[in-house]
Amino acid sequence: MRKKEICSGNWLRLISLERECPDGKTRVWESVERVGARGAAAMLAILRPSNRIVLVRQFRPPAGGFVIEIPAGLVDEGESVEETAMRELREETGYHGRIERALPPAFSSPGLSGETIAIVEMSIDENAPENAVLETDFDDGEELETILVPIGELQEFLAARTAEGDAVDAKLLAFAAALEISI
Repeated sequence: MRKKEICSGNWLRLISLERECPDGKTRVWESVERVGARGAAAMLAILRPSNRIVLVRQFRPPAGGFVIEIPAGLVDEGESVEETAMRELREETGYHGRIERALPPAFSSPGLSGETIAIVEMSIDENAPENAVLETDFDDGEELETILVPIGELQEFLAARTAEGDAVDAKLLAFAAALEISI
């Protein structure tokens, strides 16, 4: 596959991808990639013993409003996905957690981008001293609000937030649907 940059901004590049297909025809696709991309981590973080999931409500300009999401962030240079998860959870919510497992990186929107994201399952001891006072460290321009939702009420919460005008991230919606299926 041949790759050519069409244009680039501070954070994103538009790429042309040319591939000869099995039928012998050459086809061209357009894709977006992050400048300096190293992937991302998204945290399924559960407070124990209350069994509440940690969510964030974040203003996302491309979505044109607020989106309910699981905490997430880009992997910094020299950082593992697990290190990113620990750092981003603390920066976005103030919580300190323990990693239960990290799933392998997967594509979140392969028709648009080659970016991968690793889902990291985390437990947070809500009674631990380091979680008594929550201090966040947002990136410049981030508008975030931490929301704690009992896991058994997640579907109802998301439906209510959608009715009030918030959007919901697909990863969170898929998780909520899987919870319903497994019950």
